[in-house]
Order: sequence, then C-alpha cells, then structure tokens
Amino acid sequence: MPAARDLKARAAAAVEAARPEILELSARIHANPEPAFEEVRAAAWCAEAISRAGYAVEHPAGRLATAVRGRLTGGKGANGPRIGILAEYDALPGLGHGCGHNTMAASGVGAAIALAALRDAFAGEIVFLGTPAEERGSGKQLMLDDGLMDGLDAALLFHPGDRDMVGCLLLASEDVDVTFTGKAAHAAGEPWEGRNALDAAVLLFQAIGLWRQQLPQHARVHGIVLEGGTAANIIPDRATARFMIRSTDQAYFEGMRGRFRALVDGAAMMADVESDLVFSGGSTTMRDNGILAGLWRANLEAAGRVDEGVDPEHIGSSDMGNVSLVLPTIHPTLAICDHGVPWHSIESRDAAATPRADETTLLAATLVAQTALDLLADPALVEAAWRELRGED
Repeated sequence: MPAARDLKARAAAAVEAARPEILELSARIHANPEPAFEEVRAAAWCAEAISRAGYAVEHPAGRLATAVRGRLTGGKGANGPRIGILAEYDALPGLGHGCGHNTMAASGVGAAIALAALRDAFAGEIVFLGTPAEERGSGKQLMLDDGLMDGLDAALLFHPGDRDMVGCLLLASEDVDVTFTGKAAHAAGEPWEGRNALDAAVLLFQAIGLWRQQLPQHARVHGIVLEGGTAANIIPDRATARFMIRSTDQAYFEGMRGRFRALVDGAAMMADVESDLVFSGGSTTMRDNGILAGLWRANLEAAGRVDEGVDPEHIGSSDMGNVSLVLPTIHPTLAICDHGVPWHSIESRDAAATPRADETTLLAATLVAQTALDLLADPALVEAAWRELRGED
C-alpha cells in the first residue's frame, strides 16, 4: 500500500518550509552555469544543503570531482528499501541552463530535505546523488561503474519541460569526436603542397546530410565544427568536429556507429588526409518502470495535475536511460512553460528562472518525496518494481 495521506501531507509541508532554501539554490545555480564535469560550485552547494539536513556526504564521490552522494538512514532502522533521489546541475556551453537543470538540482535537494524531516516515519535509506555531466559525457554511467548506485531499489528524477508527462521516451545517444590531419601550405603560393583537413570535415558534413535522407524517423545525427584552420591563407592541416548519433531503437543505434565510421574514412580518403574518431558518453534508451510510474501518477493527480502523455515528436537523450537498465527508474516531466517552447534555447533557459518554474520545482520536490515514501512504506512495491525490471511479471 502507498504511504498514508497524512505522511504525504507532511512531506509537502516540509518542502514548503524549505521553500526559501530550495528556490535560492535554483536561482543561484541558474545564475552561475557550469558545463559538464565543471560543476564545482553547484555540486558544492548541493552537498552543503543536504549535509545541513543530516546526510552523511561524500564529495567528491567516485572518480568524478563534481559528483555527490549523501546517505540518510530512517529513524526505524536501515532494514528497508534504499531509494535514490537524483539531481542534475550541468549547463549547456554558451547558453546556460537551457535544459533547466537548476530546477532538477533544487528539487532533488528539496526532496532530500523533506525526507530528512520525516526520517522517524520510515525504515530504509535515502541516497541523494548529485550527478554531473548529463549534457555530455554520461556522468551517471561513470557513477554506476564506480558502484555509487549499488544496492539502490529505485531512482527518481524529474525533468522540466513544456507539459506534464509521467512516461519518458529517450533516444540512445553517443558523442563522436572527429579529427582530420593533413598538411599546411600557403593557400595562394603553393596550394598543391597542402592536404586540406577542413575539406574532409566539409565532405563529412555533406555525407551526413545525404545519409539523413535514408535515416528512419527514430534516428538523428548532428554536429558542429570545433576547429577549421587558423587563417584563410593557410591550408588547414587540422580540423576537428563533434557529432552526436541517436535513435530510439537501441539495436538500430548500435549499427549507426559502423556507418558513421565509414563516412569518416571516406571523407579522409577523398581529401587525402588522416582521420581519428573517438566515441564517448553513451546514453541508452529508457526502460520506464510501470510500478514507480503508477505511484508518481497518483501523487501527480492528487496534486491536481494530469498526465498529458509522452510527446513522441519532441524527445531527447539522457543518461537516466543507463540507470533504468540497472534498477527501477522513472524520469517524469513537469511543465515550467507553455507548450511549444523549444528546448535548449534562450526561451527555455529564461523559463527555468521564472515564478512558474519555481512552483514546479517545489511540486517536483514534493512528488519525489511522496513517491519515495510510497516505496518506503511498502517494500512489496519495491519487489514488484524489481520483478517488472527483470521481466518476471
């Protein structure tokens, strides 16, 4: 059975009591954006906040300097479910918090604070995880590899968006860094002496553009040039670019790597240069857990909101997918803006610092805490979530 209504009301009251601290944290992180693996201030602020709430904090945690893990045992003992409360705080280079991770960090901290205030009501453990590098690098996979999520029974993390969605559809994704190396020469005096690395990069973009004509609707390829030469009168001897390949079909996605590598080899051959490519930061598709999603939906509806359903036309990627393959996981969305606001944009960045976003941050903290309490109150729900993940039901 889910947690009692009065206990959930106490969770909402605890979030409200911490309102100034939660919203100040969200605003501070928004005003001080830090890209992947460089979230020094945001990680420290989250660690300090949960430490004040009584969590035993590891910072750094594992190999990542900006990862945080905080642990808090329930007042009725440790013999119970272990619930992971996740938080993200990296920003987009040059744009800032266009994905609203400031609200995700603050809501995770808020849920952790609320659950600490109710610790005498449950047995088990709350594990707060500050997770770096969602936008690039898949920090959660590194934390999984470091054992920081070992023993967890559930992972809960909200995401801001333009609608309320309980379900989560993710594209598998991987970063690809490509380097072409040629030979410099005077572009006017002896151009025949050079081998143009930038030509290879241009050819690669053209090849990708033609590839897109045959890609199914569930696949994406996109990229930018990072380096293309130093002066117009020098044949570029080095060009670098960064791409992402994506698909909602994990099996199809695996085959995209080979095709991309072949395109790089072809571009290098045509430009008579050398090539090198590095795949990194893999994120998988999402395995939503129906048991956890049902609990979240009930709490969402109790708060007067409704599930608007997944929008398959507007989907991205997240390393929460990696977590969902290992333990019961949900990654629901709550609206901070009107329908149609483009994500990773100036508009979404500005929306993440509005009064509406603040109220959503508080609601997310409450729903995360209430869903955690549901699981803590009834270990049978945890067992059912694991059976679903293992495909036993």
